[in-house]
Amino acid sequence: MNEENVQSAMQIILNAGDARVDCKQALDAIAEANISLANEKLKDAQAKITIAHKVQTDAIQGETGGKKSEYSLLFAHAQDTLMTIYSEINIAKQLVKIFESYEARISALEK
Repeated sequence: MNEENVQSAMQIILNAGDARVDCKQALDAIAEANISLANEKLKDAQAKITIAHKVQTDAIQGETGGKKSEYSLLFAHAQDTLMTIYSEINIAKQLVKIFESYEARISALEK
């Protein structure tokens, strides 16, 4: 695997990993009923996962444009990490919606 591909794989892993930290903090905020903090952390996570996804997309587009690359376990791991954390972020976003809905229902009942 050439140095450029190693760097790309590491950028994906690092940005996705940082997104996972933000996502975990969002989930912790949801558990504490701090939805505004959860939304802030999910926004941060989304920004980081977007960077990781762009690196992956650039690598794929390079390959489809004729740039040769060989199979790499590191790059496969990077892609797996990216998609796993992307899924975690999507689930956390859905949890925010669920808890916002519950909060609205409870508020309506209290009135």
